[in-house]
Amino acid sequence: MSKISTAKPISDGRGIPTLKTGHAHPHPEPISRAGFSALELMPGNRTVVLLDQRLLPRQEKYEMLSNVSQMVEAIVHMQVRGAPALGIAGAYGMTLAAVVEEGDAGQFVDAMRAAEEALRRTRPTARNLGWALERIMAEVPGVAALAPRERLERIGEVARALHEAEVAACQTLSAFGADLVPDHATILTYCNAGALATGGYGTALGVIRTAQQRGKLARVIACETRPLLQGARLTAWELVRDGIPVEVITDNMAASLFAAKAIDLVVVGADRIARSGDVANKIGTYGVACLAQLHGVPFDVAAPWSTVDLDCPDGSHIPIEQRPAVEVTHFGSGDAEMLVVAEGAKVINPSFDVTPARLVRAIHTERGTVRPVSEAELAKLA
Repeated sequence: MSKISTAKPISDGRGIPTLKTGHAHPHPEPISRAGFSALELMPGNRTVVLLDQRLLPRQEKYEMLSNVSQMVEAIVHMQVRGAPALGIAGAYGMTLAAVVEEGDAGQFVDAMRAAEEALRRTRPTARNLGWALERIMAEVPGVAALAPRERLERIGEVARALHEAEVAACQTLSAFGADLVPDHATILTYCNAGALATGGYGTALGVIRTAQQRGKLARVIACETRPLLQGARLTAWELVRDGIPVEVITDNMAASLFAAKAIDLVVVGADRIARSGDVANKIGTYGVACLAQLHGVPFDVAAPWSTVDLDCPDGSHIPIEQRPAVEVTHFGSGDAEMLVVAEGAKVINPSFDVTPARLVRAIHTERGTVRPVSEAELAKLA
């Protein structure tokens, strides 16, 4: 079992915060610039190293993926998750597809199209995945006639550039978000929108990290986020490593904290933002937004522009992924897995819900902050 170390943000010399930890990263120069990464493309472009998030916080284990089928499985089974990270996973999955295809231009294009379709089917709600696949496929016709090694090198360059851009986007949008954080703030966040869910800095947790660096943060309240506990397992794990004070609550405790005026601000990430400003995020986010509205607490969303889907008119048009019933009926994994729902009971398990734009104070992107949240204001950044 890996030891979880407490880490404080430092600078990498370029003004980009990173982490100093006791863990050796499998990648010699991770784009995440941290002691851990959701995933990285290894030198040579033939292998992706991926942190299995299902095992956290018990074990920090990296897997080596060498083909697109393995990436598809990793996404489906949530070894990697979080909308921006899924975009990077899609780009790196396409790179792995380019590794094995050594046929002529037509065969290469066909193979890349097949890989795109397989990856796109994995997580339909996350806009960043489709966005990244489109970015890679736009390069395919121009490199198809090249030698296989040159094709792979070019696709790998584009995928890495996409990863770099997502890290930079998170840095920028986090600065915008931190501008609206009050002094001595207690911030509630839901699910995990940190380095594990992105290229390496985080969206909602990026806002929190930046607020901490500015001396504005008092503490973080992390909802545990059922049924997969991304808040308790992942958000708390990240913040403990950063030395940021965090307290975990069960999801049904949030209302009492709002009523006690213990929350100053809510910041969450997003998986897709419609043209109207409606936001899809992890199931349970809508309930938190309703509580925030009732108690007069600002509710902010932090997401890179790649999460924004201007072709989607509003939240009713966002596809909502339905996850397997076993995520609700059973708790734990492996030998520790146990049944917690009576046999014969049916399960409803949507992975996301939609928060209407009217409940959102601001959406922070790397292009700027949308406030008030509306189709007209969002269009200004397009």
